[in-house]
Amino acid sequence: MKLSVALFFAGLFGALATLFILLSFGTDYWLVAFETCPGPENTGGLVERGDMVVNQDTADPTVFYHEGFFWLCSFTGRLEASEGENLLKFWFTNQPHSKECKHAYLFPYPVSEATHNATTYDSAIIYRGFWSVFMLVGVASAVLAGFLIICAAPFTSHCLYKAGGGLYLIAALFLLAVIIMFVIWKEALDFLPLYVDYQSAKCALFEMKMDYGISFMFAPVGVFFCLLAGLLFLLIGRAVHVQYR
Repeated sequence: MKLSVALFFAGLFGALATLFILLSFGTDYWLVAFETCPGPENTGGLVERGDMVVNQDTADPTVFYHEGFFWLCSFTGRLEASEGENLLKFWFTNQPHSKECKHAYLFPYPVSEATHNATTYDSAIIYRGFWSVFMLVGVASAVLAGFLIICAAPFTSHCLYKAGGGLYLIAALFLLAVIIMFVIWKEALDFLPLYVDYQSAKCALFEMKMDYGISFMFAPVGVFFCLLAGLLFLLIGRAVHVQYR
């Protein structure tokens, strides 16, 4: 009875872990950002609720970005006075029908050959490459662990339970590395200040704001459930081995 209860919760945690990991992997909102370079005629301040805007598309040069593992997408819009309203523009139903997207597998936004020297650009590509590989290994481990656990039920093979638990722990380890690498890239490395300096040289009023997106928020939740599922399945595998040997 206790083993069945433990298996139920382990399966629940494993399913939640796989769900959140796939959501984090498949949605392109690890990073949300906007940048603006107002011209002389647009320096009167942000648009407040109730203000009248004339020719909005040409009067406001704000570009909104969101990026994940697969795609980097951008669209133009109006910069609002509230940061919360600006973030709501990234919600699926609030985005314009037409936006520009390009593959982001090896695109370390906002580093480009135009804004950085060759050494910095190559370093950013290598960093993004390791980030992408760790992401793929983590996702593949979680999905494979789920298949092994399905094959192990009900209590047919302690080896499969242990293998599934081990894969969940491996997935948690690699995804934790993905999260840490992403935080370091955004908060500690000099890629972003170099990009801002480059844009500021062309536009003195250049402003850029970056935040973590919903895909990034899914990742720690997936790691947490991966750890719980992995530990429980390892214990279940050990219990099954003791009980049925």
